[in-house]
Amino acid sequence: MIYAFVKKGSFQDSVSLMLVSRRLSASDEVEQVSVMMGTPANKDLLETTGFWHPNFEQATPNDICVAVRTAQPNPEVLELMKSLLETELEVITHAASQGVRLQKARRWQSAQDKLPDANLLLISVAGEYAAGVAELGLLSGKNVMLFSDNVPLDEEIALKKLAQERGLIVMGPDCGTAMVASAPLAFANVLPKGSIGIIGASGTGIQELASQIALHHHGVSHAIGLGGRDLSAEVGGISALTALSWLAADAQSKVLAFVSKPPAEAVRQKVIAAMQAIAKPVVALFLGAKVEKRQEGNVWLASSLTEAAQLAVTLASVAEVSETQPDLSGKSIAGLYAGGTLAAEAAALLAAQIGVEVDNHHPNGVMLEACGHRIVDLGDDVYTRGRPHPMIDPTTRSLEIEKLVQQPDVGVLLLDVVLGFGACGDPAGAVVEAVRHVREMRDSGHPLTVIATLTGTEQDPQCRSAQQDTLLNADIVVVNTLQEAVLLASHLTARRPAPVAIERPALLNGVKVINAGLRSFASDLQSTGTPVVHYQWAPVAGGNARLASLLKQLH
Repeated sequence: MIYAFVKKGSFQDSVSLMLVSRRLSASDEVEQVSVMMGTPANKDLLETTGFWHPNFEQATPNDICVAVRTAQPNPEVLELMKSLLETELEVITHAASQGVRLQKARRWQSAQDKLPDANLLLISVAGEYAAGVAELGLLSGKNVMLFSDNVPLDEEIALKKLAQERGLIVMGPDCGTAMVASAPLAFANVLPKGSIGIIGASGTGIQELASQIALHHHGVSHAIGLGGRDLSAEVGGISALTALSWLAADAQSKVLAFVSKPPAEAVRQKVIAAMQAIAKPVVALFLGAKVEKRQEGNVWLASSLTEAAQLAVTLASVAEVSETQPDLSGKSIAGLYAGGTLAAEAAALLAAQIGVEVDNHHPNGVMLEACGHRIVDLGDDVYTRGRPHPMIDPTTRSLEIEKLVQQPDVGVLLLDVVLGFGACGDPAGAVVEAVRHVREMRDSGHPLTVIATLTGTEQDPQCRSAQQDTLLNADIVVVNTLQEAVLLASHLTARRPAPVAIERPALLNGVKVINAGLRSFASDLQSTGTPVVHYQWAPVAGGNARLASLLKQLH
């Protein structure tokens, strides 16, 4: 049995009414209660789900429709539900008045007057009205985040083209998360500030990627959502391309990470081309797509969120360390390794970076010699004939390091420091002495950056942290992995194009929000110190489309 009533002129957001529906449904007198605003879409839903009642015919989008299902006839249940609804609405009103006073406005112009320098409109109203609200924001020069879903595709395309024409961005529709200039927009996390900028057509994908980056003790500069359809053939990646250009211009974002479901192929090619035009490393994850080529220029293709986070963190570490080193562009790399396997991996990694094949023939322990770079395994037979292995006696490597005095074109030295029983008692000390000699003998115009990896544990006789301190105190860079060491060496010696000045978008300097829809989004923003005005939006002219159109023309 369905009973129904309409509460006139009491607009509430959909999430609040979902919670009210759940609490009213807990009453013993009913099977289920549905509480919705009287929008056309909600009326269709009431009919589809079997909650329709003729009382809803004249309900407007500003009216609350309440449908009550009971197992047996019970007309008295209506009065009970009306009373319970009033109680729930009072609870919502009371909760809204608690804590620090939130700035509110009932008219769009009033919202703008209260926050005249607002640069973002956050929208979570019903989908059939969201585009109209978004257009108001764009025409007022504001970027838009559309949390709202069920926005027609043609309206999304029109909004994004309008934003593109005005140098703005539309994040969404159905954009669940963004974190811009530390402002939490919709579903967001508290993140450490850092140098990795995230772009995503996946809300939880952005959140998981950002969370894993934080677990690796790195931080995020910005996270920009796009909405799930942005990379479709119809939309064409309009917001993705805008977001890429914005983070390319953001000095704080040293590395970009991009996550989405597989895009349309033509859009994928367009997005990859835009990534390759950026003078920054980019990690791209197209969820579910098969990765056939690991790297395309400055673009690294990941196959999982875990891999994408690890790559982004490694590349961010490289970018941060490189800022502390001298200009070595055009210089060559020398690798002098005591461990044969470590030399082989370093050679393979460097070969991949410079685009050459590793030769399986290794004369005199040379694992790679190409483009002026040279990686040598000093544990090869040619170096240990009649002499101890360099892990036991570091003299062989010290002598090879000292030869770099006569090789001023070598700008980066890669090496390993291997600890453990049987190894030299102080391998780091031997490295430091040899490097100090080279640096003293070279003139200031030929600096040498030394990058070391440590193999061993804190419990080894040499003590890992003590060896690391010895290296660091001698201005030797210590990294965690061979991949990081080779990437850093390649980055330091690469010939860099002259930087192009690009204006940084104002939104990245600080977010100021007009919030239309869920009040909780405004409260979250306020709690973080983000300037916000809550625009208490309700459908114009009670949702009468014809009258609303006439009123718009009058303005």
